[in-house]
Amino acid sequence: MSPATASERHGIGVDIGATKIAAGLVSADGRIVRAVSEPTPDDSAGIAAVVGTLVERLLADETGDLDVGGIGIGAAGFIDVDRATVRFAPNIDWRDEPLAEAVAKHVDLPVVVENDANAAAWGEYRFGAGEDTDDLLFVTVGTGIGGGIVHRGMLFRGGFGAAAEIGHLRLVPGGRLCGCGQRGCFEQYASGRSLVRDARARVEAADPQAEPLLSVAGDAEAITGPMVTGLAQKSDPMCVDLLHDVGQWLGEGIASLAAVLDPTVIAIGGGVAEAGELLLGPVREAFETHLPAAGHRIVAELRLAALGNEAGLIGAADLARTEPGTPAGS
Repeated sequence: MSPATASERHGIGVDIGATKIAAGLVSADGRIVRAVSEPTPDDSAGIAAVVGTLVERLLADETGDLDVGGIGIGAAGFIDVDRATVRFAPNIDWRDEPLAEAVAKHVDLPVVVENDANAAAWGEYRFGAGEDTDDLLFVTVGTGIGGGIVHRGMLFRGGFGAAAEIGHLRLVPGGRLCGCGQRGCFEQYASGRSLVRDARARVEAADPQAEPLLSVAGDAEAITGPMVTGLAQKSDPMCVDLLHDVGQWLGEGIASLAAVLDPTVIAIGGGVAEAGELLLGPVREAFETHLPAAGHRIVAELRLAALGNEAGLIGAADLARTEPGTPAGS
């Protein structure tokens, strides 16, 4: 059998999270053929071995005819321009960690490491909300805010590999303290963390509208983002209002990003985006209000992301499956 071309071969995607490592065998059309996972070990030195074990499990039942182009690993943090080294990870004790080399000791395949939000952006561009455009801004709204940029069919990584850390765009000079050490960052106002913080504040202030949320959570400290979203989807006034506030902040920040990047499509993903139009409506309103010179430019289309939690795994696999740095489909 002749070797498979890039348009035919599979890839393996790995998503390294703080609590779980997920891996999947992904076809050339972005379909997850098989998926496995393991808890993230407490000792970060053991992560490479767990990745190797997951890859072995994925390939255990495959025949020799399967062509796998490589392993793509998505990890939160700063990834060096070499796509091999994790310079800094916020949730794992990695500083200048040669992750690709460590994993390569356990597998006989090329390894590519990418920032997890970048990998998710690539997945959405190739197979999801951005598959009909060559210029995509992907914004993921979870505990914090992450993002990825695809420009003219290429993943934009910046000069040092650390581009698109959009959660740390400063919206409010002197504002809330962020984990990055600065104040007033985007993710302090428009993330799942800010949604929960504001919900707890309403409960602690004995707001009468907070009674339904308090009855679900039991106490303020037990409140979670999904609780707020769930009640908002049932038309709870306070929770609808809380999501509206997050959406307004999100739209304002995206307007600033669009003024610089001029994308044709902006896709919003992450856990908070599961609120759907309850979030997207306020985002769209604020985006169109705050976009500079909106009446004199083509306005990007706002969409919900399509691939959910699998975007990063699918994107990482596709980046490994194709030659690094080449346009998709080449």
